[in-house]
Amino acid sequence: MATPRDYTVLGLETSCDETAAAVVRRRADGRVEVLSSVVASQQDHAPFGGVVPEIAARGHVRVIDGIARDALTEAGLGLDAIDGIAATAGPGLVGGVMVGLSFGKGLAVARGLPLVAVNHLEGHALSARLGAEAAYPFLLLLVSGGHCQLLEVRGVGDMTRLGSTIDDAAGEAFDKTAKVLGLGYPGGPALERLAASGDAARYPLPRALLGRGGFDFSFSGLKTAAARAAATCETEQDRADLAASVQAAIARQLSERSEKAMADYAGRHANRLFVVAGGVAANGAVRAALKAACERQGFDFLAPPLAYCTDNAAMIALAGAERLAMGLTSGLDARARPRWPLDEAAALADPTHKPGRKGAKA
Repeated sequence: MATPRDYTVLGLETSCDETAAAVVRRRADGRVEVLSSVVASQQDHAPFGGVVPEIAARGHVRVIDGIARDALTEAGLGLDAIDGIAATAGPGLVGGVMVGLSFGKGLAVARGLPLVAVNHLEGHALSARLGAEAAYPFLLLLVSGGHCQLLEVRGVGDMTRLGSTIDDAAGEAFDKTAKVLGLGYPGGPALERLAASGDAARYPLPRALLGRGGFDFSFSGLKTAAARAAATCETEQDRADLAASVQAAIARQLSERSEKAMADYAGRHANRLFVVAGGVAANGAVRAALKAACERQGFDFLAPPLAYCTDNAAMIALAGAERLAMGLTSGLDARARPRWPLDEAAALADPTHKPGRKGAKA
């Protein structure tokens, strides 16, 4: 364990289509200060209705040096005031991950700084601490375009998976429904805006895994039903009603499975804190449903500030600072990983996607 002191870390995030850099100071007493956070979102993917990996990687190459410089300028610091470099090493689109990780390695070597290769999901897991204190342990719902899982978080690098999606993630259901409704990319925020004027009870949609034990999720059936319903929409009100119905169905499943996990978790822990993180945590209907579940189960509810729900480098810098405080660093042989589960033991012992399955998560 390193000696308690302040750690100021430059974080780099390039796992998807946001090029981000941030400077975060982790105080010796555990307090967190975000000194800067700069995010450049790529606009080249809109015509394709989703992120194109090769375009994303080239976009990161073009701007990462300027984004890192902007983060340092906004923080009012030079590299001589930085204690370490933290860079996302996965999971994500491996071409983009390689850009940020390689840039981080170059900075670390050039300035003689320690490197911390960060799991992007661990960044999300800790992101609520960018806005408030979050004492361990806590129950975490990590929900985004590529991930949907419930985890017991006992500390940095100490997490157990309780449940995961068996097919598609909630954010994917948002985005694909937005696409068939012609809302463009990114779809989640556009669908939420359209849903505001819709009737959430208009379209009956399937409820997955009602008779299944455990805490897993499934959104493929909902996504298919939404696509079929979209083909029947004739007016703008029809589209708004379908958007509201899909949003309500996603929020319902997330809250029902999370509430079930809360009841189990409460029997094992006195600290009743529920944290939701990831891009879908920014959705108002999802937050409201989860807050209501927390109230029923006697849990405190915590979510990151909206700016830190979607991909950002502040959460990566924080994860790096936490690891530096524990004396944990990475070698220059750290590799970019397209797959990197938070609970590798559970992923190996009980994979949610069995060998031979096709698809992005196979």
